[in-house]
Amino acid sequence: MEIKREQYLQALINRMHNHLIKVVTGIRRSGKSYLIFHIFQNYLLEQGTPESHIIRIELDQRKHRQYRDPDVILEYIESSIQDNQMYYILLDEVQLLNEFEEVLNSLLHIDNVDVYVTGSNSRFLSRDVITEFRGRGDEIHIFPLTFREFMQVYEGDIYHGWADYITYGGLPLIVTMKTEDQKVSYLTRLFEETYLKDIIERYHIEKTQELEDLVNILASAIGSLTNVPKIEATFKSVIGSAISGNTIRQYIEYLEDAFIVHKANRYNVKGRKYIGTPVKYYFEDVGVRNARLGFRQVEETHLMENIIYNELRSRGYSVDVGLVENRSRNAEGIAERKQLEIDFVANMGSRRYYIQSAFAMPTEEKRKQEKVSLLQVRDSFKKIIVVKDVVNVTRDENGITTMSVYDFLLKENSLEL
Repeated sequence: MEIKREQYLQALINRMHNHLIKVVTGIRRSGKSYLIFHIFQNYLLEQGTPESHIIRIELDQRKHRQYRDPDVILEYIESSIQDNQMYYILLDEVQLLNEFEEVLNSLLHIDNVDVYVTGSNSRFLSRDVITEFRGRGDEIHIFPLTFREFMQVYEGDIYHGWADYITYGGLPLIVTMKTEDQKVSYLTRLFEETYLKDIIERYHIEKTQELEDLVNILASAIGSLTNVPKIEATFKSVIGSAISGNTIRQYIEYLEDAFIVHKANRYNVKGRKYIGTPVKYYFEDVGVRNARLGFRQVEETHLMENIIYNELRSRGYSVDVGLVENRSRNAEGIAERKQLEIDFVANMGSRRYYIQSAFAMPTEEKRKQEKVSLLQVRDSFKKIIVVKDVVNVTRDENGITTMSVYDFLLKENSLEL
């Protein structure tokens, strides 16, 4: 049973020999190493690359610990290059390599090497990277399995698959596990012993309980607008903690840098501008989110919204929360202005989609409620409502398309249906 991750393999193929460092990022256990050391390496071998021309080093393994020394790894790589043919350098968890910026820059100066690295921390792509390396890295972000990838290997129908996926998420190892106990134990330990431990050790965090409390607050509020002052107030009123807003902001950045959560900014559709706060936070994997809360808050409505958000991002779209203003008059004839929300505004180049995650629309009143914000958008970009029910894809007289979440997630061209 192999999950091919075809879109990521193709992304690597498209970037071969482009004189840039190919950097595969993603949350821990999302399949970065498997992509590089199995899927991509097998592709190279199938294309006739000699095995001796593939230099692979897994820096998180103890047996490769000596290669975390920049001079040792450079000497090893240079001594392995024996001719003028192309060599492929595969480095796993490159953030563990001391002075990795200088090592990668040195490799860029060797004409017959093509370099691919993985990393679980976004900071080495941005704030912590020295200026001379910027512009020389090409990022491929790998997500946990989409529902479509999940169902390629899931042994069951789409409805049982959805129930599993929305509960335990899409980390690749999950789909191989047979029992609920295995899945619960794996996700719980992964969060506590890997994700949180990584952050605590990397940033030398002493107030570990406050970090854990913050994760719980964000996990309980997926799909809800929030900001640092609101979270700070929750700490004071509910937890009885005097944690500062600056510390909360910093801890959230750590969680984002580890790809555990992602921020969706608000965008004023008519005004064509971004609004600072509040924002929404979504988890990179819903199973990880559920495990953090002990599987006690598995609300399908909010989790479906999180999954749609992740699906759009995995397809390469930048995703914002849309805001439109509705002007009307009440029963007394008094003018009213209301701000209405569009769950997602997805952009890629010249393409844009407005998407509502509605879960269910059992009544005409509910259907009108879900459409009202979309009707305020006057441009010609496609407007879509995604529901949980199995329904035929329909388009109403206003051009609004309604489709099932199964069609949306399982059909590669669902945005064009």
